[in-house]
Amino acid sequence: MFQGFSHEALDFLLGIRFNNDKEWFEPRKKIYTEKVYEPMKALAEEIYAPFEKTGMICKAGRIYRDEKFPPYLHYRDTMWIYVRYEAWYWNRTPTLYFELSPEGAEFGFRISKPEAAVMERFRSQLSEDADKFLSLAKKLKRRGICFGGEEYKRLKPCNVPEAEEFFRKKGLSAYERVSDIAELSSPELVKRVISNFKAVMPLNEMFHEIVGVEALAKELLKEEASQPEREAVKAPEQEFMW
Repeated sequence: MFQGFSHEALDFLLGIRFNNDKEWFEPRKKIYTEKVYEPMKALAEEIYAPFEKTGMICKAGRIYRDEKFPPYLHYRDTMWIYVRYEAWYWNRTPTLYFELSPEGAEFGFRISKPEAAVMERFRSQLSEDADKFLSLAKKLKRRGICFGGEEYKRLKPCNVPEAEEFFRKKGLSAYERVSDIAELSSPELVKRVISNFKAVMPLNEMFHEIVGVEALAKELLKEEASQPEREAVKAPEQEFMW
């Protein structure tokens, strides 16, 4: 059962940030296991329980980095949990996430690096009917959820002034942050994360559908392109009567 994160957990992650080597980590591995990994694993199990029947999967990350990818550091100083549908590219699919760093916790919804066509389809939906999305966004903001995401340098054409901030987005996130150690160290954090996930779930479902439609459109285009061209019927060389 999740009991909260201690000062020791945050101090450990801060230590990794400035001492990213085996010599520092190995003598403190027990701290990582007991104060970071085990609580993250317990939290993952509890926040996933209400979403288990949705078809989504849950995973708690480990501290060890894949050395194939830059910046070629041994360990992560930010630990994460995600709840999402199966996907080949995790950063192109909508995700419910929880991250723990030396600064505290961040949790909510995000699709960090979607294909450009996905966001184009999202903007098209807003152009046609933005009311449902804007109503949801207003509701989330009222409960303290912030919107973020990388932005285009040039604003995309927008015919819905109220939705202009969303037309700027290359990706999208809706999240809360907790830095108060009293909250982080409390088992009640589980309830707040689950409440947040339920609130942003409509965003997750909306983008899951958009990503699915875009993937299907790409498959249909690929299939169409692979079909052999039909030969044109050759006209008779001489005129004739039926």
